[in-house]
Amino acid sequence: MNINYLGHSAFDIETKGKHILIDPFLVSVPNYRPENVYNIFVTHGHSDHLGSAIEISKSTGAPITAVFELANYCAEKGAKSIGLGLGSWKEYSWGKVILVPAFHSSSTSDGKYAGCPCGFVFDIEGQVIYHAGDTCLNSEMKVIGELYRPDIAMLPVGGTYTMDIEHAVTASEWLGASEIIPMHYNTFDAIKVDISEFERQIREIGKIPVVKSID
Repeated sequence: MNINYLGHSAFDIETKGKHILIDPFLVSVPNYRPENVYNIFVTHGHSDHLGSAIEISKSTGAPITAVFELANYCAEKGAKSIGLGLGSWKEYSWGKVILVPAFHSSSTSDGKYAGCPCGFVFDIEGQVIYHAGDTCLNSEMKVIGELYRPDIAMLPVGGTYTMDIEHAVTASEWLGASEIIPMHYNTFDAIKVDISEFERQIREIGKIPVVKSID
């Protein structure tokens, strides 16, 4: 399994030749061309997370998994979609996923209500990966740590609209993950951070900061 960072909160997870996209807002990788995309996951309706999901779904046939209202919106725009609620596993050919709470807001660029924001817990090749979406620090992360025991956590660190570095460090302790990948930072001025400070604080609590270059 390979985890490729596409900037902001976007990731391409490759498993056995299949590609899984998360929040494909691709402004940082304008030359990126997705291939062998099997599934797309979107945490909420904001344009910097829905990104190119609808266009990629229409061109590749890959369904978008999102909370029910957002999945319906994507379907209305011509994409394939899988609408889910929070709290139960969904099986896929490459593993399984559960939607978990995120504390944020969610609407589309044309003002439509997009359901509740969420994060995703993926179980792929025996590795558990938590993508928090846009969220503040919240006690649900203790539950996620206790129930799902993530190996890898993808956490927003940019502040202003989400957790900042300080709160992401606390989240890392609650989650119990050994590897922490920062996201949702330095895309624009409001979320500029010194990512070396994140690395320093994560190492201080005995975890591995994985600051990925943009692929």
